[in-house]
Amino acid sequence: MHNRRSFLQLSAAGVAAAFAPRLQAQSPGLRFQLSLAQWSLNKAFFGRPGVEKKDPLKFAEIAKKDFSIEAVEYVNQFYKDKKKDDGYLKDLKKVADDNGATSVLIMCDGEGALGDADEKKRVQAVDNHKRWVEWAKYLGCHSIRVNAQSAGSYDEQKSRAADGLRKLCEFADPHNINVIVENHGGLSSNGEWLAKVMQTVAHKRVGTLPDFGNFTIKRADPKKPGDKAENYDRYQGVDELMPFAKGVSAKSHDFNSQGECIETDYKKMMEIVLNKHKYQGFVGIEYEGSKLSEADGIKATLKLLQKFQKA
Repeated sequence: MHNRRSFLQLSAAGVAAAFAPRLQAQSPGLRFQLSLAQWSLNKAFFGRPGVEKKDPLKFAEIAKKDFSIEAVEYVNQFYKDKKKDDGYLKDLKKVADDNGATSVLIMCDGEGALGDADEKKRVQAVDNHKRWVEWAKYLGCHSIRVNAQSAGSYDEQKSRAADGLRKLCEFADPHNINVIVENHGGLSSNGEWLAKVMQTVAHKRVGTLPDFGNFTIKRADPKKPGDKAENYDRYQGVDELMPFAKGVSAKSHDFNSQGECIETDYKKMMEIVLNKHKYQGFVGIEYEGSKLSEADGIKATLKLLQKFQKA
């Protein structure tokens, strides 16, 4: 069972060196660094039928050995039953260290709505995320990625999400961990709304993780004839979120015969990210397609991004 004193002792031993957020490109001549989002291998880590199951503990090793990627973005869903296990956390860090991997961030889902209309539930959601802040600190990440789920009117949701985010930022600040929000459905997929949330929070630890996809605000309800999906322009959305970006998620699904992503014009998107906003941090590969295997989809996205990496 998790013991806070044992965690603090573990953390002190493992993070003796001064923490420095790894937000800048590390290699000379490269405009940005590449990382691998663990979700790209979600079928393997969940052990889906027809896919060889992989051990989430070995994620950093898999990224290095299979794809020559030395930076990783964890997903908390694969570690839910290990959340309070200091020994497992220590082992996870050892795998990363043994493979020379940089732990970039932890994507957090399923811990409650940070913008819940019920204040008690909102506070509970903040509390539920705190352990992942501690994980991020110990692993050497610069951020946890959270969601901005809420309910109510446009302005009510903005205020509620900002309240929960600020409370979590206040906890994360002494740990030197950022709290970054991905466009991930609902109003969070409205770039203008999420940018306003950032401005409302107005905390140095808050930021965004612009995702090249995930700009569906509302899906069409098949049970309602004539109901239409509500989508936000992905290029406009990324442009609006980049001023607050502490990470970027390069989503991909399908590729044409020239190796270009079908659903996103990467040249146009990287122009926004790199040239307009002068971004120099990590760009995470997040393959979600089904036509290629997870491994081949990762490799295709990696090859595509490498075209934009050299200065």
